[in-house]
Amino acid sequence: MKKFAVFASGNGSNLQAIIEAVKAGDIKAELALVFSDNYKAYALKRAEEIGIPTLSLRPKDYTNKQSFERDLVIYLKERDIDFVVLAGYMRLLTPYFIKQYPQKILNIHPSLLPSFKGRNGIKDAFTYGCKVAGVTVHFVNEKMDNGPIIMQDSLKIYEKDTLESLTEKIHQLEHKVYPKAIALYVEDRLNVRGRKVKIK
Repeated sequence: MKKFAVFASGNGSNLQAIIEAVKAGDIKAELALVFSDNYKAYALKRAEEIGIPTLSLRPKDYTNKQSFERDLVIYLKERDIDFVVLAGYMRLLTPYFIKQYPQKILNIHPSLLPSFKGRNGIKDAFTYGCKVAGVTVHFVNEKMDNGPIIMQDSLKIYEKDTLESLTEKIHQLEHKVYPKAIALYVEDRLNVRGRKVKIK
């Protein structure tokens, strides 16, 4: 059985959806570690409460980003982590880290990429006046929100929607889509050719 780690920086609501999918047998892999760059992240508490090992390293305790990530990679390799899932991890990974896990890092972004990259995807779509918003699950490469797209789903933005109501709806959509995409990856059903990801 494959082992994976979830990286989170905050509340961990996507982590919770992933935990529930693993418990239900929808994701046939072992969630072996939850990592955070924020030792106060509620995601760590979610994991600890059900006995999932956790790790927190703070970048400010290191002289540079690569030394921080080198320690992290050593920890992951020691625990035989096969792939990494980013779930609200608010730090860009370096090329060094990505080379350790080529096509083995998944991320979810709260917009229909390639539109509205960056940390304010929901707000940017809302203020732009979009009629449709959505989420994208993609592989991570060396550019921000740029890797091959695994799965997307969308929803309508209504005139009565506020930024808060849209944010809530986007999060609910993430919780449905992300476990499905992770399950496809675990089952080796993703065939990557350049930018195209074919589901087998």
